[in-house]
Amino acid sequence: MQDMDWNALKVLITISQCGSLKAAARSLGVNYTTVLRRIETLEQQVGGKLFERGAKGYVATQLADEILALTKPMQQSVEHIERQLIGRELQPKGLVKITAPFNIANRYLPPILKTISNLYPDITFEVLSSNDIFNLNSRVADIAIRATTAPPEHLIGRKAVSIPWSIFAARSLVDKYTGSINIDTLTACPLIGASGHLQELSGFSWLESHCHQAIVTRCDELTAMSYCAEQGLGIAFLPQDQRRAGLIEVAEFSPGNTSDLWILMHPDLRRTERLRIVYDHLYHAFREISF
Repeated sequence: MQDMDWNALKVLITISQCGSLKAAARSLGVNYTTVLRRIETLEQQVGGKLFERGAKGYVATQLADEILALTKPMQQSVEHIERQLIGRELQPKGLVKITAPFNIANRYLPPILKTISNLYPDITFEVLSSNDIFNLNSRVADIAIRATTAPPEHLIGRKAVSIPWSIFAARSLVDKYTGSINIDTLTACPLIGASGHLQELSGFSWLESHCHQAIVTRCDELTAMSYCAEQGLGIAFLPQDQRRAGLIEVAEFSPGNTSDLWILMHPDLRRTERLRIVYDHLYHAFREISF
């Protein structure tokens, strides 16, 4: 036990957060074998198994949970020190890690980053395309772009824009149903429903309770759902940032139903010049987008 160090405990914490060795390795910036070796060494030191391999990834054992509880104050102290030191960085240069939902990251974020890069060539970017809620305390990401009605209270942020939702379909389905697709005729059409956490959104809860029998395809992510709709697999409820050629907006879904897009960061990092610059550019750029 005398040889136990923070790096080994950090591997334990990161695996528990990420759910896999590969994801933990990416987060820590090391290779897979390094993570595996460190966790195996730690298991030998504590005299027990720390993770069980399950269907959803690596699950912490009771022993691991006990160690994680003990390391939490240490983790919070280290993260606080890191944020305080980084918060003093006053030069507009260095890496900025941004997490955004898939469609936002693929379609809207690159031209904004290009503009920032032209103005500040010493700022570099890492884009994390994900709908997961990353822990900004541990700086897995510096800035989060998220569609949410309730951003975490411990983060600072601004709502950039509200994105309306509509009913979308491929031309083939619009022609087949003679343009009569609307909220009252959905049960007569093939529909694309949600799975996983996407089912928690109010629109998909409504679809499940009112049109369950008409659902023929399910997706757990909106961009995948939009491409399924484009292929004519069914009619879909989608935010209007998914609008593109090949998808026809046939009706507005539930007037007033919107997704609020927030730009978020940790308050300790607001004094970091490169993060402040990128944060402000993101906010104003998304304010100007017409969805």
